[in-house]
Amino acid sequence: MSFEELGLKSGVLKSLDLLGFEIPTPIQEKAIPHLLKEESDFVGLAQTGTGKTAAFGLPLVSKVEEGRKKPQGLVICPTRELCLQISKDLQTYSKFINVNTVAVYGGADIKRQIKEIKNGAQVIVATPGRLVDLTKRKAINLREIDWVVLDEADEMLNMGFKEELDHILDETPVERNVWLFSATMPKEVAQIAKNYMEEPLEVSIGHKNQTNENIEHIYFTVADRDRYSAVKRLIDFNPNIYGLIFCRTRRETASVAEKLGKEGYSAEPLHGDLSQAQRDNVMRRFRTKTIQILVATDVAARGIDVDDITHVINYNLPDEIENYTHRSGRTARAGKHGESMVLVTPRESYKIKTIEKKIRTSFKKGSIPNAKEICEIQLMKLVDNVITTEVKEDDIAEFLPLVMKEFDGFSKEEVIKKFVSTEFNRFIEYYERASDLNAKEGKARDRDRDRGGRNGRGSRNDENKTRFFVNLGKRDGLNPGGLLRVVCDSTGLRSDKVGRIDILSSFSFFEADNELAMDILQKVNGADYEGHSVAVEITKKKKNSGGNRGGGSRSIGNKSRGGSGHSGRRGQGSSNSGGRRKRDKRRG
Repeated sequence: MSFEELGLKSGVLKSLDLLGFEIPTPIQEKAIPHLLKEESDFVGLAQTGTGKTAAFGLPLVSKVEEGRKKPQGLVICPTRELCLQISKDLQTYSKFINVNTVAVYGGADIKRQIKEIKNGAQVIVATPGRLVDLTKRKAINLREIDWVVLDEADEMLNMGFKEELDHILDETPVERNVWLFSATMPKEVAQIAKNYMEEPLEVSIGHKNQTNENIEHIYFTVADRDRYSAVKRLIDFNPNIYGLIFCRTRRETASVAEKLGKEGYSAEPLHGDLSQAQRDNVMRRFRTKTIQILVATDVAARGIDVDDITHVINYNLPDEIENYTHRSGRTARAGKHGESMVLVTPRESYKIKTIEKKIRTSFKKGSIPNAKEICEIQLMKLVDNVITTEVKEDDIAEFLPLVMKEFDGFSKEEVIKKFVSTEFNRFIEYYERASDLNAKEGKARDRDRDRGGRNGRGSRNDENKTRFFVNLGKRDGLNPGGLLRVVCDSTGLRSDKVGRIDILSSFSFFEADNELAMDILQKVNGADYEGHSVAVEITKKKKNSGGNRGGGSRSIGNKSRGGSGHSGRRGQGSSNSGGRRKRDKRRG
């Protein structure tokens, strides 16, 4: 089937011709005709990089009323980067029709965004937090929205945006249509479909949560102390790599990128400690391939849409399996092939089976290349570069006699050896005493045992947790989702690293693993929450808490503020808590 057969507007088809789009992808072929013809809710499940933006964007710009000033279509997505990307795509699709798209997101001038909306916009592309701000300022009237698109719904819930999504969907009219697109279908996403959609058509390309078939998944078993050395060897063994390295924390991300940079690799970090201008600069250089390798956290990498990424390297496995699908989906986009490589310790190797079952694919066991293999591939790369180098005869002619004179007495073979060695010697010297980095599965070769023994983070004993006091509460507009987002954005931690949350009237409490305490104190203090400066302190645990399980105290002069004593992550009186309670139950 061609795009002409799908029923799109002629002006939209004209823009597709200009883009060189000829044949729709499977998700586009199934979604577009239905969304154009039917006024119904829709769930589209497809892997990252399969063309979901066009699947909802093309019918959306075809259906909205041209020239009408008030917004009719609303696209909600998790990050600024994705918001800008979707907005740019929709503007391209509507180049030859009178449809205006405005992007609204945090970290930018809200007054300018309000002005752009008032000037007339048929489609709004927004991040949840900024959209809620705009509705509170009466800058957007959601009661007149006809179509709501939830893109990367699983990612938005992962980032703690459930309350914002509930608020937004509650504000939209009952008769509006909701189009939900996601790479995975966890219970939280299914709950949104149940609560806010009516008999939606569900289209799944492949099985739910299944990964892209064009991705080759490979895992390598190494000692924890050898992770960085292993990454270097994988990069050296793939000299044409244009890839992403995923780390768990901002600190680890910065450290790996800094080490690679010092050793001459073209690598830069992407994490939450960077300013927006720095993030934009890094992404611009990566898109133009000035940077060969991007080292990123999961949060920072959301919204990256680059077609030519060849490799994804998982420095650590993500805490949640669904995030592996998003990580690996950064490669093999637009029908291309790619590799997703995972480093695991012997004690983590069992997790590979869990991921295989979840994403319905198989991993190949890889072997970290040895010195000889790396030197051989680097040598052949060097030779290929020499052979394919363009010779500028006119420019070099006057220097050749002098050069040839210098090589008098050398044979052809000796000259080649000399030129090759100028670049190749460093690899030989570096790998001269290189050891085997491959660890045997099931063996305790690595010295870093799982913290907490068999209990791991599944243990919920108070002594394994640190309870924090936060200077903001309900009066400051703080809610559990907002606090969770501040902590995760500031530290780069996954949401499941934060335990119980209690929001009180003028202050709040939350819990996290003891080992994260210093990182949280250093990075969350001074963070901004809707114009308020966040201050965090460790509370003093009571030796005998009695019935107040989550109790703690924080000294303030001669007074003491106690913990709330409420179980669950929401404070007393909070509403719409079903999704949170389910998540708390799962966490133990």
